[in-house]
Amino acid sequence: MSEHDTLARLAAVIQSRRKGSANNSYTRQLLDAGPERCARKFGEEAVEAVIAGVTKDPHALAQEAADTLYHLLVLLEVNRVPLADVMAILDGRMGTSGLDEKASRPKESGA
Repeated sequence: MSEHDTLARLAAVIQSRRKGSANNSYTRQLLDAGPERCARKFGEEAVEAVIAGVTKDPHALAQEAADTLYHLLVLLEVNRVPLADVMAILDGRMGTSGLDEKASRPKESGA
């Protein structure tokens, strides 16, 4: 089983939680709280992953990375952005230098 399969299965579970009871599902509680709460939770988990990465604790980093991926998928779901759309963007970037890809993005004003 590939990593993509695991992420796709997790995204499907998260999507299915929209129909479940908020009493039994942390995911449903997050989705019901809306995009702002989901974004904040994702940010918290991302910061925890950064801290684990800086402390050079591989086990802690793996745990925090898993939490971060889960909360990213919840954030995508609450905004109705399919994981397939994200994967298609990543697939399109394969074989392109990261520096070239970044340089091809539109410039932000004021940055």
